[in-house]
Amino acid sequence: MSSSTPGTTGKKTKAATEAKAATTAKAAAPRKATGTKAAAPRKAQKAESHLAMVRRARRINRELAEVYPYAHPELDFRNPFELLVATVLSAQTTDLRVNQTTPALFAAYPTPEDMAAAAPEEMEEIIRPTGFFRAKTKSLMGLSAALRDEFGGEVPGRLDDLVKLPGVGRKTANVVLGNAFGVPGITVDTHFGRLVRRWKWTDEEDPVKVEAVVAGIFPKSEWTMLSHRVVFHGRRICHARKPACGACAIAPLCPSYGEGETDPEKARKLLKYEMGGYPGQRLSPPADYPGKPAPALGAE
Repeated sequence: MSSSTPGTTGKKTKAATEAKAATTAKAAAPRKATGTKAAAPRKAQKAESHLAMVRRARRINRELAEVYPYAHPELDFRNPFELLVATVLSAQTTDLRVNQTTPALFAAYPTPEDMAAAAPEEMEEIIRPTGFFRAKTKSLMGLSAALRDEFGGEVPGRLDDLVKLPGVGRKTANVVLGNAFGVPGITVDTHFGRLVRRWKWTDEEDPVKVEAVVAGIFPKSEWTMLSHRVVFHGRRICHARKPACGACAIAPLCPSYGEGETDPEKARKLLKYEMGGYPGQRLSPPADYPGKPAPALGAE
């Protein structure tokens, strides 16, 4: 039997409610370091209609556009061939490591014809830092030969043609189409898939199904930049193991708020790349990039 007197329970409940409100307000306080807006985290809902989810998803995209107006592909490239090669190399490694490796690679093999005629062991040695260098060498030489023999040495601008090249899947094809040809595409890498599931846009795991679902939420004109913004956010703030929830501009819209660090000061310490004052992944970033260029290979 409880020994509390009448009114005590009500007072405790009220105190607990006020304490919780204070904690929430602190987590949503203005975050000067990232330029985010002060707002209380979005309250959990028992159910969300598809229309409500679409509206929330589109608002997230608009918010991310304000946070990352400079979002861009994080692979260095000067033409479609370089972007295609760099994207193939980026499997199972970082864009930074690829960017540190490709200057020597493209100096040795600037065209598909050059790369197709390369000595495999010499190319393997150049791309060794990216890992899986034997398999990647085989793919690069194979796609280069296909470009030489079937496309006149030019990278095709159609999805159906690109995915027929050795080592090229839908993700790589969409990267090339969106950033080298201006053809809208959704790039579902590990960051993109993780975040859209965290935001409850879909619970699909298969990248092709994720791409189809997200394509139905946004107009084509947004697909390429949406991909960049989501990947930027995943790399800089919404990390896999410990998201920086307390430094996140879209916390009020996130149904998974609280999975990571909610204290603003502690969250700021988790920020990466330019958000944390560190170099980005590109050695040659766009002119409007606010962070520091990455160091060359061996200069870290």
